[in-house]
Amino acid sequence: MKLLFSQLLRRLRRQDIDPHQRLHKALNDFRHPEADALGLCRRLVAALRPDDGDYVACRERYESMLVTLENDAELLADFRQHMLNFVVQRRALSFFTDSGILPGTGFFSEWWHILGSRLLPEVPDEQRLIDALHLIFHRRDDWEWLEAIPANFSQRFWGLLTLPEMAQDISQRGFVQQVLDAVLLLAHRVSGLGVESELLRASPNPDLDTPRFIALSSEAQAFVDAFRAGLEGQSEAFDDASQLLVIVDQCQDSLKRIRKRALTVGTSLRLSYFLTRCEQSLQRITALAEILTARLRGVPQDERLRRWGAFSRAAFLAENRRLSLRRYWQQLSGVLAVRVTENAAQSGEHYICESRADYRKMWRAAAAAGVIIAGMAFLKIQASTLHAPLLIEAFLFSMIYGLGFVLIYLLDFTVATKQPAMTAQTLAGLLGDLKPTRSAELERIADVAAAVSRSQLAAIGGNVMLALPIALLISFALSYGLDAPVITQDKAAHLLADLDPLSWAVPHAAIAGFYLFLAGLINGYFDNQAAYANIGARVGRLRWLQLLLGKQRAASGGAYVGDHLGGIMGNFLFGCMLGSTGVIGKMLGLPLDIRHIAFSSANVGYALNGYEFQLAWQAIVLALLGVMLIGLTNLAVSFALALRMALRARQIEFTHWGPLLGAVWQRFRAQPRSFFMPPRAPTGSDPA
Repeated sequence: MKLLFSQLLRRLRRQDIDPHQRLHKALNDFRHPEADALGLCRRLVAALRPDDGDYVACRERYESMLVTLENDAELLADFRQHMLNFVVQRRALSFFTDSGILPGTGFFSEWWHILGSRLLPEVPDEQRLIDALHLIFHRRDDWEWLEAIPANFSQRFWGLLTLPEMAQDISQRGFVQQVLDAVLLLAHRVSGLGVESELLRASPNPDLDTPRFIALSSEAQAFVDAFRAGLEGQSEAFDDASQLLVIVDQCQDSLKRIRKRALTVGTSLRLSYFLTRCEQSLQRITALAEILTARLRGVPQDERLRRWGAFSRAAFLAENRRLSLRRYWQQLSGVLAVRVTENAAQSGEHYICESRADYRKMWRAAAAAGVIIAGMAFLKIQASTLHAPLLIEAFLFSMIYGLGFVLIYLLDFTVATKQPAMTAQTLAGLLGDLKPTRSAELERIADVAAAVSRSQLAAIGGNVMLALPIALLISFALSYGLDAPVITQDKAAHLLADLDPLSWAVPHAAIAGFYLFLAGLINGYFDNQAAYANIGARVGRLRWLQLLLGKQRAASGGAYVGDHLGGIMGNFLFGCMLGSTGVIGKMLGLPLDIRHIAFSSANVGYALNGYEFQLAWQAIVLALLGVMLIGLTNLAVSFALALRMALRARQIEFTHWGPLLGAVWQRFRAQPRSFFMPPRAPTGSDPA
């Protein structure tokens, strides 16, 4: 409490001081030659740091700092000397080789390291440049205001720090030696990673790629040796790094081809980690080599300053975000997310009805699924009457849902709510190439929107219009055969209460929509794993399976598993999520549960039987309204999340919603029927 009070008091005192006065005081402290450079830098950054996210004032203070230094030659000389001492007196190798580059510990090891460092911060070594920067930019959100500083301000700052040529000062020459060591270390790192079995396995041409990565190490050694000879006075020995950069470009080309192939044959977090680490290291080699050889290449002073400013800015920002779990995941999830969403997009095309034949097929598949769903709902109701222990109840519910959904999938039937998460991926692929000024492309999107709408309505209609009457039929037949109601009136009242629009029905439907979104990702993930790990062929090679079925049938069975693994696991785990949520809510004492439109419609039928059809019409209408709201929430949540995920995975910043929605509205006004029914068959064509 005392510590908190003292911090609050210091903050109030700081607010009493004008920010510009605080900045000028921090700058004037640089006039003292005996002052500690690290402490001076910390106070200067504290004076520049914005209060309450006011980036405009921060930019004004930064510009004020630049103007003050430009107009006071004596202060600038002192400032320059302190900054030089700060840099050259510290070990900078790790700054050049590690800042903004994934470490070599691996995905999960680094994940736990980041988490551990946030809970129990590491002890910094002030003699390491990278640790000193962490002490200066000690807040996790410092990167936000640093990013808001204009690039030309950064260029002006480094222009003020420009000193005579590095090679003429022994302390600066030591700094250059560390940069050369960094180039060599990075090259050796890439050479080692480039011949890792994980990368070679994904390479479309290992015989071409392996020599490139091996040559990088030897070429970097030759460049560093030549540059060091130049620093020692042999000016003719300087190397402009042109050959080194050629090898770097060849290695980058190999990595691009590996990434492209990973989109078709599958990828993994480990492969993504290696690819990202290699690409970051190659980009760092290029940046350092261009900075070192800029003068040899005749690059103008302003451009040299721009390059150094861009490099240091990017390194500072990356280092400040090093302990961000979100940033860490974003660096790695690109290829894997695209691969997962691409698999879902291919599945999404299956759910879009272009023709009348597709439309009728969708109705039949959804109607057949409605029959199975009615049976699953009945089994779930009966399982709840057992009053089993909570874990057993969760297991029973999960198996009923999970195995039922797998059966629907294997029989090629359709559950309406699985469509949005899949079709959103297909739509995202179209939005990525959309040019809103081209009416033909907008018309294509409107066509897809109409097809998705009628496909979704057909699936909902098939599910609901069969689930409800089949539920009535099952309950009536069993009640008649057993001469006793299979649904008690208390249970019927509970089923209707679950559908009340003013209860938790809509939030619970949103939870189910989130699970539908997750099921789409799970589907894509396991499809990716099946392709990447070659699951089908490995299953077909199982000796016991070959002895049981024969080699040919075992191979066919393995191919079937490989082709359908994503769908099987996605549907099964989706069922497990639906079945266990309510039980978890009971365990935690939280209002957690799910509502699904198809099961809710079946429950209306069972509730009617429980009341022996003696139910007020107002209660029936209220229940049907609840079913409609549940379905709308299921679809909206799963579609919105899936579309957002697909756009982010493809790195699409779509901003043309106005023209797109306008085109869809115009289509609806001109052809409303196309959103509900398939296009009419041309005269004289086969209606099938």
